[in-house]
Amino acid sequence: MGSNHNLIHHQQVEGKNLLFSIVLNVVITSAQVIGGLISGSLALLSDALHNFSDVISLVFSYFAHKLSKKKASLNQTFGYKRAELIAAFVNAITLIIVALFLVYGAIERFFNPQHIESGLVIWLSILGIAVNGLSAFMLKNDADKNLNMKSAYLHLFTDMLASVAVLIGGLLMKFSQWFWVDSVLTLIIAIYLILVGVDLLKKSTQILMLFTPVHINIEEIAQEVYKISGGGKLHHIHVWHLNDDELHLEAHLDCLEDIKMSEFNEIVHQVEHVLFDKFQINHINIQPEYNKEEDSKDFIVQD
Repeated sequence: MGSNHNLIHHQQVEGKNLLFSIVLNVVITSAQVIGGLISGSLALLSDALHNFSDVISLVFSYFAHKLSKKKASLNQTFGYKRAELIAAFVNAITLIIVALFLVYGAIERFFNPQHIESGLVIWLSILGIAVNGLSAFMLKNDADKNLNMKSAYLHLFTDMLASVAVLIGGLLMKFSQWFWVDSVLTLIIAIYLILVGVDLLKKSTQILMLFTPVHINIEEIAQEVYKISGGGKLHHIHVWHLNDDELHLEAHLDCLEDIKMSEFNEIVHQVEHVLFDKFQINHINIQPEYNKEEDSKDFIVQD
């Protein structure tokens, strides 16, 4: 059996940026709740509700990030490497739930418009743009490396967009007295939240369910190994993401001859490098077989 642990390239993610974003969002959420109650703006209160859900989600993401760094043990042989995936999954669900509440509130307010203190809405939305924009900027680099950080970044980025929408609405209400704009903008924010939430939920679910990554072609992998092994067939293939850093493959390889273990090790060494270069698979585990009778030697075998 061959396995490889040396090709894993961990992408460093800074948890301190996330912690700073949490502090900033606690401040802006408190300000928006007070301002929304005083001004009567549903859009501002919906933005505050979204921010509050973000604070919870960011805290969850932060602890999941810390937990994922814990070392493996006899009882947790993979450590807590999937903790961040769970955080991303939960954060996606919270995005969708908050969005549905906003849709309900926007529809109800649209048919019962209320006078809104637009000046306070304008200033608090500007504060929201500044705080959420800074927080999102700080997490942008981490978001490209890690699904958990991407979920946190999406919360913050959509908050910034929501604040921009609230600002536009505040200006229209101030100069045109179009108070119905408050409900329309809330609805637009909610629809956007649902779209990004569903996409994040889909991606995190695929990884948690051990689905084959979208960029992986099982047949192409088998063909590459066929070239290296001199005709040996790769079967019982499984490819999955453990987390954002680690892409695993396990399979059986039919050897055409009763080769030495040292010769098999050389085949595995070549396979490791080819599959890493072409498919970014960085943990490979291959079971050698010779003249072994099995019911099926298909690429994918259902147990």
